Amino acid sequence: MSIDYKAQCVPTYHLLTPDQISSIHTATLELLETGGVAVHHDEARQMLADAGCRIKEGHLVQIPNWMVEAAIQSAPSRITIYDRLGNVAMCLEGRRVHFGLGTDLIHTYDLETGQLRPSQLSDVAVAARITDALDHIDFVGSYALPGDSPANLMYVDSFKTELENSTKPIFYTAAGLEDIAFINAMAAATVDSEEELRKKPIHIHYSEPLSPLSHTFGAIQKLFFCADHGIPVNYTPGMMAGASAPVTLAGAVTVGNAEALSGLVLHQLRAKGAPIVSGFGMSTLDMRTSSCIYGCPEYRLALSACADLYHHYGLPMWGTAGVSDANCLDQQAGMEWAVSIMMDAMHGANLVHDIGYLGQGLIGHPGGLVMCDEIISYVKRFVRGFDLDDVHLDLDLIREVGPGGEYLSTEQTREMFKTEHWLPHQCNRDNLDTWKMKGRKDWAEISTEKAREILKTHTPEPLSDASRNTLDEIRKDAEAKLKDHHFAS
Repeated sequence: MSIDYKAQCVPTYHLLTPDQISSIHTATLELLETGGVAVHHDEARQMLADAGCRIKEGHLVQIPNWMVEAAIQSAPSRITIYDRLGNVAMCLEGRRVHFGLGTDLIHTYDLETGQLRPSQLSDVAVAARITDALDHIDFVGSYALPGDSPANLMYVDSFKTELENSTKPIFYTAAGLEDIAFINAMAAATVDSEEELRKKPIHIHYSEPLSPLSHTFGAIQKLFFCADHGIPVNYTPGMMAGASAPVTLAGAVTVGNAEALSGLVLHQLRAKGAPIVSGFGMSTLDMRTSSCIYGCPEYRLALSACADLYHHYGLPMWGTAGVSDANCLDQQAGMEWAVSIMMDAMHGANLVHDIGYLGQGLIGHPGGLVMCDEIISYVKRFVRGFDLDDVHLDLDLIREVGPGGEYLSTEQTREMFKTEHWLPHQCNRDNLDTWKMKGRKDWAEISTEKAREILKTHTPEPLSDASRNTLDEIRKDAEAKLKDHHFAS
């Protein structure tokens, strides 16, 4: 038998049927046209009115169907993100998946003492440096929210620290229009000019509407700034089913989609064709503990529905994975990290952040980044599938080895074992006696030790002296201008 074609056997996953996608989309359009969203920004409301929206009492805006469809068509279907060395780092399109860090964790496990404490700016540096060395995490974020930075400078300080400790693209938050301008100036300084930054963006801003169905003044200010300056922006709602969104998944998905698509309309009316990553996420409110739950199966289902919708729209989409409600590196963390990473890879989210989150998005652990990198490596091997062709079947070899033979010494095994078989770096494959001899270490211990080793041995590509000096000057300017400043909300 001979197979004269080559096929890649890959696992596929879709949650929604085409009819279900149509039902959710139609319900979203109806909600936006007959219900509407609150827009707490005078200039934005006027822009919407001039474009053909109906302005109702207060800040309510009803958006016609055709305007939503036009925004979907005008937004780019592909966004290319670069590292600070000018190399292509991520292509946000189709079902291509990229994993990276999130932001703003207020507690961190100290890598040396193991103690849980308030996050510091040094934790931002640690996370960026470790991530810079990990092969399967594609972008950095602050991870920690540095409590030792002045309140009005913590996002500026975080961004500067990330630039200094990694060459990878940066996913970042900002308090308002005031500090995002300084952050963008820092990014431009590392690539020589804002014009060059527009051509080869190295950063993605994260902002979100206020659920349910509201766009705040501050969020719109940042959205417009990104549109005006060609900064890729991830503008997605973070709902909580049973609290800020309906308790039913169908209702929450529809509300989240309405929030995301109305944000898309605002963004595209401001600057047609400007780069935006859209979509929605949905945690749940645990009715027993009043906690916002990240590791729940409902979140995975909502993101799967989101993926099917935004692949249908042809738009780059957001995701979140590597998230757990566990408060330490335990079995629950491993389970929830693995399931969420596998699901986001299977449904093809493009920009997946929050890798290594613990404690409902409040706790970070540098060892967790190493663990998640290993999980991502495993998942990438799984979703790659396997090749089916004459070379990989190789019936001649099977006949040659025959019954009772062995394949260990064959040329095929020597040439292909590294690509056919996944080889972990931290996961245990030692037998029991060897594992005992090595100290009976569990995965959390091994990953924490690896994180410490990275900090001792890995040196990121440094910034040029000119860029470093410019960043220092921008930071001093920000300190002078943002002192005692209250950001708009």
